[in-house]
Amino acid sequence: MPTRHRRAALRSVLSDQGLDALIVSHAANRYYLSHFELHDPQCNESAGWIVVTAQGRDWLLTDPRYTEAAKQVWPAEDLFVYTGKRNTSVSGMLRDLGLETIGFEARSLDVETFQELSRDLNLRPTTNLVENLRLSKDTQEIECLRQSCKLNHFVFESVEAILQPGRTEAWLSWQIEKLFRENGATELAFATIAAVGPNAALPHAIPGETPITEQCPVLIDTGGRKMQYCSDQTRTFWVGQTPSQQFLQTRERVQEAQRKAIEAIAPGMPVKDLYTVAKETFRAHGQEDYFTHALGHGIGLETHEAPSLSPYSEHLLQPGMVITIEPGLYYREWGGVRWEHMVLVTDNGAEVL
Repeated sequence: MPTRHRRAALRSVLSDQGLDALIVSHAANRYYLSHFELHDPQCNESAGWIVVTAQGRDWLLTDPRYTEAAKQVWPAEDLFVYTGKRNTSVSGMLRDLGLETIGFEARSLDVETFQELSRDLNLRPTTNLVENLRLSKDTQEIECLRQSCKLNHFVFESVEAILQPGRTEAWLSWQIEKLFRENGATELAFATIAAVGPNAALPHAIPGETPITEQCPVLIDTGGRKMQYCSDQTRTFWVGQTPSQQFLQTRERVQEAQRKAIEAIAPGMPVKDLYTVAKETFRAHGQEDYFTHALGHGIGLETHEAPSLSPYSEHLLQPGMVITIEPGLYYREWGGVRWEHMVLVTDNGAEVL
């Protein structure tokens, strides 16, 4: 979908909210509305903002480092390049536009910037105005996600052959990153989790020097970015010819919970009910206390985006949503098992990508 259509959809939201404009400062939202700079250069720096106005003219605000890049995706006449003190420059520009009530993204605008802009502007905090537009993916986005997920499948098919005793988690993580980059990914979607043995009991284990041994579980959670969209999948392998009964039983229970959750997916269903399906599956086996995180999350331009598949979610499933279903069971004594698929919500159910 052309970004101008996305901004038009946002404009309708602004009118409903009684806002004259919205300052879009979250990087993924900025990219969604403009195709300008998916990432900020550092955590404490910004590549720029988008200002979407209710009356129809929108602005890309950035600094001189990005002038030429901005012109590739944005009309030059609607480009504002700030110099000197950014907040002073931007405040003056917005004041000159005569905008009375300006929304800002409360989760991504820092307090210092808010205080400086508020000296001259009437700012109002907003939450999820753009994120709500991003919930359901359009046809082009879904194809990008398919291609990204396809690469992830290839990586997992390749990884199994290199799971050999003596190789460390850190080594394995590096091989996975190379597989992604050498086969079309622009970057990892997130830092790979590669966890051997008891480390697999840590849902977000950091790869270290723990070596693979004979007869042990290895949990790998990884994803790449292709065509700007993320993939995210988890598999838990057994290295050796004789998987323990404990491992096999745990994997069977995890896959059962995943299968039942996917089978339950339907448009209009409360997202939190999916979590309940998985939780109750584990409860039937007396293992619910070992399922310690949400069932999954939305995925797209960001690895973790709305909706969260938690028991507290207020979202309803909608066609076009792409979510992960990743139940897991974790045991400090020996490790754990997580199994994750990316799933497209369709008009009549779900499709595993």
